[in-house]
Amino acid sequence: MVSDSTRCAQLVVSGLLAQGVTDVVLAPGSRSAPLALILEATARVGAVRLHVRVDERGAGFLALGLAKSSGRPVAVVTTSGTAVGNLLPAVMEAHHSAIPLLVVSADRPSWLVGFGANQTTEQTGIFTGFLSYSATVAAGAPTAAQAAQVARAVLMATGATGGRPGPAQLNVALPEPLVDGAVQPAPTVVPVTAVALADQPPVVLASGPRTVVVCGDADPGVGQAAVDLATAAGLPLIAEPSSNARRGPHAMATGGLLVAGELGRRVERVVVFGRPTLSRSVNALLGSASVEVIVVSPRPDFVDPGWRARLIVPAVTIAPESPEWLAAWQQADAEQLRHIHTVTRGTAELTGPELARLVLASTGEGQALCLGNSNPIRDADLVPVAAQPPVIYANRGLSGIDGTLATAIGIALGAAVPTTLLCGDLSFAHDASALAIGPGEARPELRIVVADDDGGSIFATLEYGRSEYADAFERVFATPLGLDLVALSRGYGVSARRLHSAAAVDAALAEPINGLEVLVVPVDRRGRADLSATMSLP
Repeated sequence: MVSDSTRCAQLVVSGLLAQGVTDVVLAPGSRSAPLALILEATARVGAVRLHVRVDERGAGFLALGLAKSSGRPVAVVTTSGTAVGNLLPAVMEAHHSAIPLLVVSADRPSWLVGFGANQTTEQTGIFTGFLSYSATVAAGAPTAAQAAQVARAVLMATGATGGRPGPAQLNVALPEPLVDGAVQPAPTVVPVTAVALADQPPVVLASGPRTVVVCGDADPGVGQAAVDLATAAGLPLIAEPSSNARRGPHAMATGGLLVAGELGRRVERVVVFGRPTLSRSVNALLGSASVEVIVVSPRPDFVDPGWRARLIVPAVTIAPESPEWLAAWQQADAEQLRHIHTVTRGTAELTGPELARLVLASTGEGQALCLGNSNPIRDADLVPVAAQPPVIYANRGLSGIDGTLATAIGIALGAAVPTTLLCGDLSFAHDASALAIGPGEARPELRIVVADDDGGSIFATLEYGRSEYADAFERVFATPLGLDLVALSRGYGVSARRLHSAAAVDAALAEPINGLEVLVVPVDRRGRADLSATMSLP
């Protein structure tokens, strides 16, 4: 006879597959044993792709990356206790990035909670404030109720009913006996379908006010909408690297710097797509009382950190503007690019912006590029606009360095295209355990390029990088680790090498991506503040 726990686990896995889940990440443990065995049996017959990781934090970000690049919901399965808590960083990022991450947390039965039972805690409130849906699926409950809970979790996580996508949790309470007898693959069940509200027609805006289009972090569909508007209306486009709108003649390579200058002071209206977070000057523009802000968003949770949005629309069109406005931005952008080229190539040691230029120049259409937070994504915001750029990803929901490598591995596996990650040495060290991939697991086609300045150089460009804080700076901000990242990578069985010149980097990047490899490139940190100060034209 099949136990209640095995039957419940079968139903959970069947429900996930029915609702379109094709990838599941598993961090093994005891209480999740029924789920693990059924997933393995189901993967063996090709009905699901199973990814096994020993670290729950990394497993969460791997699932996040898979969901980002595939556009489908991805589940991460853990055992009970602290294993669940390790998913919090990935859940937070998924919430703020609107990524359909499904947490399937195995749990002890409710009657053990609060009595000191081993590996037992209150798991249903761990992610409070970050979930689109949460439910406890209890073994022994009516199967119709269990099936409905699983279907609803996926529908809510994907925003299928018109709501905001985001993480959902199924807390699966499994009593003993956990397993008994032979384990079968998950049976096929009928999916539940939801139909969202029909799209609304675009709002037509009058021409006249000096307008720019701003696109922050966004998926390719949103990025394309920003490009289409800027092209049709003849407007300058200020697009962050991960906006997937940074292409074509309307996109400014140095938009953040231009906004901080004379052209930025002439802007009267901004149309916002995505989630702009990268540039202080752009955020200041969006918070200006003299600028009309229009946000294009199909959801009610629109982005408005400057509290100035006066019109929120699902789509917008603008009559073509006078070409002089765009031409002024294009001329200024070309001059600013020439200045940056001169500044970044006038140093003895390779700089972060120059490394970013080399990396972006080596990638293109049909590939994926992941950008680490802090300096790498900002350096990428200063390179020429590519004619055929790759799809670009970054964890800009909360803009942290947590899970950088695991996310990139997930993106490479989910997109199934050659992928490059550009990150800093602290991001790499923070998530180096993501390189531990078991012998039976799928390995990504991923090249990791590490801008190694032995510390957090971004802090040197901020207020506390000034000379009056010099005595404390190295210890509490720069935090140099002095690690040999090549040796660290090789310790995980990953091919790695150190490159010391632009020519060596260029040659290495020209090689085809074959499996997982790490390129460590020393870059200057001591001169970072001075370099940043000279980026803008005088």
